[in-house]
Amino acid sequence: MTCVNIGTWTYTCPAPIYNHPTRSKTLQFYPLNRGPISFVTPKLKRRVSISAVLTKEETLEENPKATFDFKSYMIQKAGTVNQALDAAVSLKDPAKIHESMRYSLLAGGKRVRPVLCLAACELVGGHESAAMPAACAIEMIHTMSLIHDDLPCMDNDPLRRGKPTNHTVFGEDVAVLAGDALLAYAFEHIAVCTKGVSPARVVRAIAELAKCIGTEGLVAGQVVDINSEGQKDLGIEHLEFIHEHKTAALLEGAVVLGAILGGGNNEDVEKLRTFARCIGLLFQVVDDILDVTKSSKELGKTAGKDLVADKLTYPKLLGIEASKQLAEKLNKDAQEQLSGFDQEKAAPLIALANYIAYRQN
Repeated sequence: MTCVNIGTWTYTCPAPIYNHPTRSKTLQFYPLNRGPISFVTPKLKRRVSISAVLTKEETLEENPKATFDFKSYMIQKAGTVNQALDAAVSLKDPAKIHESMRYSLLAGGKRVRPVLCLAACELVGGHESAAMPAACAIEMIHTMSLIHDDLPCMDNDPLRRGKPTNHTVFGEDVAVLAGDALLAYAFEHIAVCTKGVSPARVVRAIAELAKCIGTEGLVAGQVVDINSEGQKDLGIEHLEFIHEHKTAALLEGAVVLGAILGGGNNEDVEKLRTFARCIGLLFQVVDDILDVTKSSKELGKTAGKDLVADKLTYPKLLGIEASKQLAEKLNKDAQEQLSGFDQEKAAPLIALANYIAYRQN
């Protein structure tokens, strides 16, 4: 784990603690609130054809458009996040549950979600410290979702981030409880540890986070995904619904929380929300492509499991090439939302969008 000195940011907590804009349109085929974006440009709200093709599998370093030192940025930010997570979830009694929580929380990973939160905060003029508790909370919730996804009753996966999954090491009962504990602690952590932010913004952030992981977010996507296995004649809108909720919702939450806690105005928050929805879908499209084009060793998790489970995926529905075209378009749409911001401050988010588009695992 890379650790970076976090300087003046302190990690002892007593208490701030509160308005929350409603959002989105109701989908016609499910009673849940979040509108599709995929083939519709967020700005113009019109159908467009997909023209650009992701013609080669390349890392960000190989992308000729990349001038921002993304690797150094990610090492520094991920190190700061890792140190904060280590401090937030310490090893204490009951020892086994905390060992289980830390096993998955500190197992590595790219830390894309917390870094998105910090980058959005800094883009709108905030300081990293204002969003660090939220960034950690988002990673706690993401880790919870991975622990639960891997359970025998869900994906029944033995491998995560190149290591045995949590239930394989600690048992199913402890793994379920570790996920539950991380979920509960995430909200406590934001409420107690966020400093230098108005109570109204803290409560707004908490409400956003709750919404993006509940029955209008992650849970909705997961349930519909499970119920879709083996079904025939499901179309692109159905697939979009799953991934706008299952994958994009938490990425959206990460970016929106950063913008709120960083002091962004409503226009800034909504532009960044659209950016996050685009990269959230982009993340899943690329994930689906990698699942059928990479090995388990390359991915650090079981490859080909969606095919075995007969899950609805972008390659299954569109084919590999059209899925790559969609990924390129979503990346472009995302970056359009950043055009009105200071481009130097926007560079980390632009680089993160490119990283998601061109990642290899």
